[in-house]
Amino acid sequence: MKITWLGHSSFRLEIEQAVILIDPWLSGNPMFPEDRRDEAIAGATHILLTHGHGDHVGDTLSIARELKIPVVGIYDLINTWVTHQEIEGIGYNKGGTVDLGGAKVTMVNATHSSSFEGNEGPIYAGHESGYMIAGEGHVIYVSGDTDIMADMAWMGEYHMPDIGILCAGGHFTMDMKRAAWAAKKYFKFHTVIPCHYRTFPLLAQDASELVAGLPGVNVIEPEVLEPIKL
Repeated sequence: MKITWLGHSSFRLEIEQAVILIDPWLSGNPMFPEDRRDEAIAGATHILLTHGHGDHVGDTLSIARELKIPVVGIYDLINTWVTHQEIEGIGYNKGGTVDLGGAKVTMVNATHSSSFEGNEGPIYAGHESGYMIAGEGHVIYVSGDTDIMADMAWMGEYHMPDIGILCAGGHFTMDMKRAAWAAKKYFKFHTVIPCHYRTFPLLAQDASELVAGLPGVNVIEPEVLEPIKL
């Protein structure tokens, strides 16, 4: 299994027979070298979307059309795109599980917001979500954008993820200290990878507080386009 950070909250996940692009914001992403776009999306089989904000939707539609691959996510948004944007999609909802190339992907709750920019204000884009991705003997919790929530208690106990990809930059999501507290309180991670940080000055620029808060856990600060093999 390979997990490759593409900057901000964008990842390339190679698991089972799937190559999943998670929240692929490449164009305009300050962390991503745009001349390496082809490398980042090569062989992708699915796009997995956590919510509708622009720093997560990013290049979703253009990649889906270019590679002719489905976008997977909350039913409201995906169904609308299938109808009006001429893409393939797999729309489902929280508690549902889909099989993506042998990886079992369950949608779980997050607490955030989800919208597009509109001329007269925000446009509803379906609910925000996270994912539990099971495959190759691991379960990965992709938190999406969220704060700490009580749902993490049952999610950790039921799904037993050993890898956490956690938003931790603060301001728009939980910060490093809150992410560490949640990880220690509700989960038994062996590995934690922070995201949604370093992109802008407003966000945390390193994960030192996350590392300090999780003794005994392998906290990996990712580097863009450097695969993490687990």
